[in-house]
Amino acid sequence: MKSLPAIPMPAPSQVDLASCADEPIHIPGSIQPHGFLLFMDARGVIEGWSQNVPAPLAAVLQLGQDYAALPLPAACLELIAECVDALAEGECAPAVAAVSFDDHDYDAIVHGSHGRVIAEFESRDVPADTVALFAVKAHSSIERVRRQRSIEGLLETAVRQVREFTGFDRVMAYRFREDDSGDVVAEARRDDLVPYLGQRYPAGDIPAQARRLYVLNTLRMIADIGYTPVPLLGAPGAAPLDMSFGVLRSVSPVHVEYLQNMGVCASMSVSIVINGRLWGLIACHHMAPKRVPHAIRMAADVLAQVMASTVQSIEARLDAELVEQSANVRTALVESLLIDEEPLDALARHAGALLAATRSQALVSVHNGKIISHGPIERGIAETIVRALPDDASDILVRDKLDEWPAEQRASLGKWVGLLGLPFDPPGGGWCLLLRTEQIEHVSWGGRPEKLKQVGPLGERLTPRGSFDAWHETVRGHAHPWEAPVLANARLTQSELLRASNARRAQTESTRAQLLAMLGHDLRDPLHSINMAGTLLERGSTQPTLGRRIQSSSNRMQRLIGQVLDMSRIDGGLGLGMVLEPVDLSTLVEDLIDESRMAYPTIAYSFAKPGSICVRADGSRLAQVLSNLLSNARHHGEVGRPIATTLTQEHGWAVLEVANAGAPIPPDVAASLFNPFKRSSLHNPRNRTGMGLGLYIAAQIVREHQGEIAYRHENGQVVFTVRLPLAEMERAGPT
Repeated sequence: MKSLPAIPMPAPSQVDLASCADEPIHIPGSIQPHGFLLFMDARGVIEGWSQNVPAPLAAVLQLGQDYAALPLPAACLELIAECVDALAEGECAPAVAAVSFDDHDYDAIVHGSHGRVIAEFESRDVPADTVALFAVKAHSSIERVRRQRSIEGLLETAVRQVREFTGFDRVMAYRFREDDSGDVVAEARRDDLVPYLGQRYPAGDIPAQARRLYVLNTLRMIADIGYTPVPLLGAPGAAPLDMSFGVLRSVSPVHVEYLQNMGVCASMSVSIVINGRLWGLIACHHMAPKRVPHAIRMAADVLAQVMASTVQSIEARLDAELVEQSANVRTALVESLLIDEEPLDALARHAGALLAATRSQALVSVHNGKIISHGPIERGIAETIVRALPDDASDILVRDKLDEWPAEQRASLGKWVGLLGLPFDPPGGGWCLLLRTEQIEHVSWGGRPEKLKQVGPLGERLTPRGSFDAWHETVRGHAHPWEAPVLANARLTQSELLRASNARRAQTESTRAQLLAMLGHDLRDPLHSINMAGTLLERGSTQPTLGRRIQSSSNRMQRLIGQVLDMSRIDGGLGLGMVLEPVDLSTLVEDLIDESRMAYPTIAYSFAKPGSICVRADGSRLAQVLSNLLSNARHHGEVGRPIATTLTQEHGWAVLEVANAGAPIPPDVAASLFNPFKRSSLHNPRNRTGMGLGLYIAAQIVREHQGEIAYRHENGQVVFTVRLPLAEMERAGPT
């Protein structure tokens, strides 16, 4: 290589309209003139340099020579050696040293990638001690930014602090949207400059290749827009130098023209990168040439990294709050859906919470053809939205703008163009529809968003905007897009609702079949008895027992229907409507035993009143429990053997036991004693008047009294025990 002369390296050709999007801005073939550059291969062998290297270095530079032979400062040679070693394992991150060369001060920045080591020498005209003072101020700015609790406050603080420690005339914070357009959301500027705050800039202002470089190299400085590029020299046919990570990299002519049209003479940009995406940008403009020392720029870069971390923390906190809120709503909704008679009632009960968790303005739900709505939406529009739903959806349905709706419904939607639909019961046409209104947005563009075409000697090319006065546009037909956390939570909610709906449907079908079978069987006998008695009365019979038979059969039907209604209340999650008040349990039991003795004089009942035992209870419901236990003892106990009832106190509990002589209940039957519709109850000759609901309802009554009910077999006796907490005055004991 030593015998070859160093010649200018290839530079990009004129950018025209067809090639603008592919402009190779990472290999410009030149640098900005406020510094010089050397580059080497991975072994440290010189491959080229910038045309403006200082005379003492230019006199000895040759292609193919080892970097160690160059008259460079020791600190710089050390950085190159470290980079050569690091490059053997991949890439070499930038390292910086303050050096002096040929009576000039430089910041030497050495880095490596793509098999090459690059040493850039950026001229520094500010003393080192002044830079140190700036660095202290920058550290204070970073701490202020770190303390912010909102993204808005973070960006407003950042632009003020960056302007303070860099001295730029204007510092703006851009925040990019999903379509890559960017809004100026914070600004600190010289008082005489036109404000750009609130203006939006189209995605085309930052082409894809420029966006890539903003992500790779998060800090970019242009010291003087009016500069003359300095070409790079290298061997004939050598590969272009990739300067993606360079600090002196020359600038695209299109970008230069763009800044000139804004009246900007110097600029600096600091990228805010989150999860590999350009989230935002701190853009600094100066109306005269300006160089900011590398150390100060690095402070701005660190500040941007702190901003990215803080933004992530804020967004993560907000997302976590939303996830928690959504999870709570989801849990409550599913519980209601499982126990409510009508799914639409559950959705209506939780409509406000659903709207808050999804940031929606209205809710429409439909099931089995019935439509209900919550929020300021008209009935006719709700019906239009339901008609626009697909017939076979299994996943959530998302619409953000009017164009995504079926053409025949668009004219009837009014302002409701955003839809998040959750199909929760496809067989019943069940949907939960969350709606957002059209956001009529008055966009203040920084000039007309379209670049202008211009025809010149080299053909048609793009011309950046010449005016950056606000250009206003009204955007219609778009709702605020559904955020990723909202969509993720919607999928979880839809899955839970679908599971709950399927379980409820299966349970409902099973319970309905059981209930119809039980009612059909157990109401047949009393209805037959009433019918026969009525026939005899019609024929003029004077039997005195007919009235008693009708009364007995009616009472039996009333009891069966009462049990079914109680079961319905329990399954519907309504509870049994307890009214708790102090009750003397001893007196209650004694009264019921006396009634049983009168009704069944052939059965022996034993009960020794223990004195007053007070509980907080619903007296009529406790009487229902005891009546059921006494009835079971009569039907299932051995004939001629007494039924024993005892009432005692034990460690803060009232303990009531009903015992009858009998064989132990088989284990498989005992395991389901307190379940409804037990097989053992059907066609049981000893219990012809029941559907197996009595113990199920009794157990629910005891549970609603915070008590316990249990069965055991002891000394030839079937024993049912009810334990109820004593009232406070009973627990306290005598004073």
